[in-house]
Amino acid sequence: MARSAPQPGSRALVTGASRGIGKEIALRLASRGFSVVVNYRASAEHAEEVLEAVRLRGGDGLVLQADLADPVQAAQLVLRAEQELGPLDLLVNNAGITRDRLLVQMTEEDWESAWMTNLMGARAAARTALGLMSERGSGSIVNVSSVVAAIGNAGQANYAAAKAAIHGLTRDLAVRAAAWNISVNCVVPGYIMTDATAQLSERQREAWLSRIPMGRPATPAEVADTVIFLGADQTGYITGQCLAVDGGLLAAAGFGLAS
Repeated sequence: MARSAPQPGSRALVTGASRGIGKEIALRLASRGFSVVVNYRASAEHAEEVLEAVRLRGGDGLVLQADLADPVQAAQLVLRAEQELGPLDLLVNNAGITRDRLLVQMTEEDWESAWMTNLMGARAAARTALGLMSERGSGSIVNVSSVVAAIGNAGQANYAAAKAAIHGLTRDLAVRAAAWNISVNCVVPGYIMTDATAQLSERQREAWLSRIPMGRPATPAEVADTVIFLGADQTGYITGQCLAVDGGLLAAAGFGLAS
């Protein structure tokens, strides 16, 4: 059964949507007529600003707080979104954190916090969403990973391991969810212009850019458009894929993401 294109009134939950890539995804979805649940962990003011911008773009929605490091909160977030907004057509697992430190210096807390938010929270949200979407026989899930999952980055063993696990989770869920007419895919950003990367030194930025064939970072909008392509366009036959938005970085490094 082919999945139809989302209709006006479609609903999406975007985790970690108070800033950066998540914010841009929420705004792009609003421009498509989606109602959007803007999730945040700590930045309530920023989340409310995103919701206001969503409404200015013709969408609607609400703000819901949840810490994705807690799988119970992650699962409850999906349930609350459906209770307060209605049946979800799209879940975007975007929330993520970094706790950078060389592995020999990394504490158990550093590892655990990155692992829980970047993987276990996404797993819990996806599991809950799949249970609800399977009853309706439609829906889409898009996970947000990182090129670090494939090529590594000094000081990010915890982050890289969790994001690599997201690739495996995506493909496994896609195989089962296909029977319910649900697609599960993954977007793999490279070096992106965000508030976080703006904190890098000039030397660090140059080191990254020297590895990118296109010679520039991506914008949050370019990542968001890829999420829209996989999750909100009529692309239901595409599932189990990890699609890099990296300006050729992985290709130049000799890595591939093919299933």
